Formats: sequence, C-alpha cells, structure tokens
Amino acid sequence: MITQSIDLARETEIGSHGISDAALEQALARCEAALEWLRARHADNGLRLLHLPAERGDLPAVEAAANALAEGATDIVFLGTGGSSLGGQTLAQLAGYAVPGVGSLRVGPRIHFMDNLDPMSFALLLARLPLATSRFVAISKSGGTGETLMQTAAALSVCKAQNVAIDEVFLGLSEPAKPGKRNALRDLLEPEGVAFLDHDTGVGGRFSALTNVGLLPAAILGLDMVALREGAASALAPVLAGKPAREVPAALGAALSVALAEDKGKSISAVMAYADRLEKFVKWYVQLWAESLGKDGKGTTPLGALGPVDQHSQLQLFIAGPRDKLFTVITTAVAGKGPAIDPALAKRAGEPDFGGKTIGDLVAAQGRATAETLAKNGCPVRTMHLDTIDERSLGELLMHFMLETIIAAQLLGVDAFDQPAVEEGKVLAKRYLAGKE
Repeated sequence: MITQSIDLARETEIGSHGISDAALEQALARCEAALEWLRARHADNGLRLLHLPAERGDLPAVEAAANALAEGATDIVFLGTGGSSLGGQTLAQLAGYAVPGVGSLRVGPRIHFMDNLDPMSFALLLARLPLATSRFVAISKSGGTGETLMQTAAALSVCKAQNVAIDEVFLGLSEPAKPGKRNALRDLLEPEGVAFLDHDTGVGGRFSALTNVGLLPAAILGLDMVALREGAASALAPVLAGKPAREVPAALGAALSVALAEDKGKSISAVMAYADRLEKFVKWYVQLWAESLGKDGKGTTPLGALGPVDQHSQLQLFIAGPRDKLFTVITTAVAGKGPAIDPALAKRAGEPDFGGKTIGDLVAAQGRATAETLAKNGCPVRTMHLDTIDERSLGELLMHFMLETIIAAQLLGVDAFDQPAVEEGKVLAKRYLAGKE
C-alpha cells in the first residue's frame, strides 16, 4: 500500500549532503541484529506490539464498548494525553475528525479529544456540553497521569452536580489493578460503578494506536478495525519473513536516518504529509520518535509539517537554512480528485493552466515539486506514497514507523520503550502542585 524511495537522499543524486553508499550499507548491516531481535521477541512473546496485527480476539469487546458509548450520545469526550490520545486522533482523522471545515459536519456523536490540559478550554467544554447525552472515556495506561486525573475529576464533579448517572456516562481504560500498586484512575472511577476496558500491559502508550486505546474511537467512527490490523501486518511481514534489511522498508528508513545523523550531522527528522487526514499522524510521529529515541544524548529531533500549507511557513527555512535535516515527504494519489476549475475563471485569475484541473492536481504537483526542490538544493529527501488513505494504508503507515523507531533505537543503543526524563517532570509538577516547594 505504501511506496518508499530514498533515491533523493543519496549522495550520488544530491551531492555531499546525501548518504554515501558505504555509510548506508554499514547502517543496513547493523540493522540485521535489530531485525533478529524483533523476530526473537515475536517468537518468545516478548514484545506484544508484534502480535497485535494478527490478533482478533479483543475486537468484540472494543466493538461492544463503542456501541454502548455511541447509543443515545451527542458527544463523546476522550480524556488522555500523549500516547493515550494521539493514536486515537490519528485514526479518527481518517473518518473526518478534526479535518478543517469537515470534522464538525459529521453525522453521529461529536468526538472531542481533550489531550492538552488547559483550564479555559476544559471549563468551556464542560459548560457547553449537554451532559445528559455526553459520554466520557478516561484513558491512562498506568492510571496515574496527572492531566487525565484532573480532567476526569472535574468532569465527575460537574456530572454529579447535575445528577447525571456516572456509571452510564463514563468509561475507563487502564491497566488491570496490580497487587501492591495503586491505580489512581480506577480508584477514582470504580467506586462510582464505572466499567473499565483493560489497557494492554505489554504495550506502552505511544505504541498503543492499534490496541483498544486507538481502536475504540476508530470503532465509534465506523472504521474497519480488522483492516487497520491487516495493514499493520503488511509492514511487519518482511521482518517476520526474514528479509534482509534493505528489503524491509522500516529498516531502510531507520538505517537512512541514523546514518545521516552519524555521517552527515542531520540531527532533525522532518516529516511533511500532503493530506489533511495525516495531520494528526504527523503529531503522533513526533511524540513516538522524540520520546523513544531522545536518551543519553542521542536521537534526532522530529519536526512535523503539513503540505501544502507549510510550504508557505517552513519551506524557506528547509531549503535555505541549516543543512541539518532529513526530509520525509508523504504524498497520496490525489491527482484528478476534488473540485475542477472552470477554464474561464482560471483565465480571469491569470492562471489559465488551472483550467480543467482539479484541486487534487495542484496538491499532487506541489508534493512532487517540494521533494524535488529540496533535493535539487542538496537536502536529503525520502518519499513515501500512499495510493489511498484508508484503514489498511494507515495501519501499515503506523506499524512502519513504530518498527522504524524500534530499529533506530537498537542502532543508537537506547531503550525505545522508557521515558525517564518525562517521568521526572511529572513527579516535579505534582510536588509543585502540592505546594511543597
């Protein structure tokens, strides 16, 4: 479903800022150990993520919860931040959520992801929601995420004040309770009779898009959960088949990124997607890459951009600024799609070549032009093309980048699955909130 090319990142194509054949081959050789590690973790069930594409037994529970939430609801509010939200938003955008000019017009319950803790926004939401027909889904893997607890407690208070039946309008999603370990979200909601879905204990938040964390909003919006996982299986297949690194797209991407960082000083990984429905995906990628790789003084800095709009805000810097970036330009088959332009109006506007063309024709041309312009100016570019944006292609794209991130972490010698610096900040914020310093 996805075509990847690194031709415009090669030294032979763009000059000294591109990757040399020798450096790329060395990085690909190092990837072989990472691929062996992934196959071993699949075999010993040591990495749950690798079994999700083939799993189906958890889907009926997700479907049942989605149906129960949607029944009689005008609004469904997801409370969670970071990995507890971005994967769901990425999938929801496929169905039109947060697509400019379109998202608010969808039929069915309105979907709200309150992922950023902002007092003004949340107070306004609670004041305007029709609480009797609203539903709240509180998501935290550990159950201890401060932002989620704050929002959940505030929503509980407002609903109680209006005599809303808490057990009918709330759902929790968190790890099962563990002996001797507190789960604050369960402690908050279970005494109210609120039901819970169990968060997969073996999948971290930023890798959870294909678990019930991401699939629940997808199911509410009518997306095909099986197709999402089938797409993910496509990205995983060459790994499990024992293909060499150069034939595994995720390994090729990781090798390119790490080799350019080590050999050419490309410390920034810029991803620019040419589709509104991939805007949340780009944000999901930024968290995944940053939080997984930024450790021990290592990693590259992810930068998200959306085409064509960011051609007008960032492309000047990309082309004429510091040569410290690897670019990934993601395009889709939009040529011939969208409204067609009347030739007479095109001529009147001074753009006669627009006549008879569609908006999709222009977007396709811009995506191609951006990649080629960057390359002609000596900037390394990887291109990725999706024939269509649907459940299968998005599932494949998500799994591709999760695998690419894990392989890159192996090359860098860091743990892709922890986030010690983030945890330190959480602890300090709670101390300040308690007035201890």
